[in-house]
Amino acid sequence: MKKTKKTVKKTSMVRKPAPTKPKGTVPARGLSPKPSTDIKLTGVPMVVEKTDPAMVIQWPRTIVHHHTYGLLSPFFEGLKKGVLRGVRCPNSACDEKGIWLPPRADCPDCHTRTKWVDLKNPVIGEIFTFTHVEYPGHGIEISYPYYQIDVRIPGCCTVMKGYLVRGEAKIGMKVRACFRTKQPTNTILDLSWEPAE
Repeated sequence: MKKTKKTVKKTSMVRKPAPTKPKGTVPARGLSPKPSTDIKLTGVPMVVEKTDPAMVIQWPRTIVHHHTYGLLSPFFEGLKKGVLRGVRCPNSACDEKGIWLPPRADCPDCHTRTKWVDLKNPVIGEIFTFTHVEYPGHGIEISYPYYQIDVRIPGCCTVMKGYLVRGEAKIGMKVRACFRTKQPTNTILDLSWEPAE
């Protein structure tokens, strides 16, 4: 009996190469690259379809996705008005007395429906930790490189994630919340941070 070879066609996923930087932009060994002086939004605002009983936005990708913020709608409505909103557990028997930011509809400790709290402006926090993002990947709608920062806010029991719009991040640095109230994106990108010192 004669054996025949089967041919197997190999397929592979084709990935786009990472964007290249112009010559002369590579930092000297041991030095981290400097981010641009002002981080800018590169995306477009999300269209708000309705606000009652919850905020619903159009989130276009390859198709239009109808995404609801549900019980977290007051957080995104607040960003458009320049207000940072968190939640607090109203259950007096619950051990957690701080403000949850980002907000949760229900207390993670006792599962009681939370109550909304507006933080007093200006909201000042300090950088708990940070990452310098050189190439963020597909879908990021702000210019890069940039600093992704985790911000500890007095009175909050959580650490808020965000991005620094200008300056160089340092652990312990005081930062102030900034809001995109003109032409808001209706996303978390409407909240950013800048040096407060």
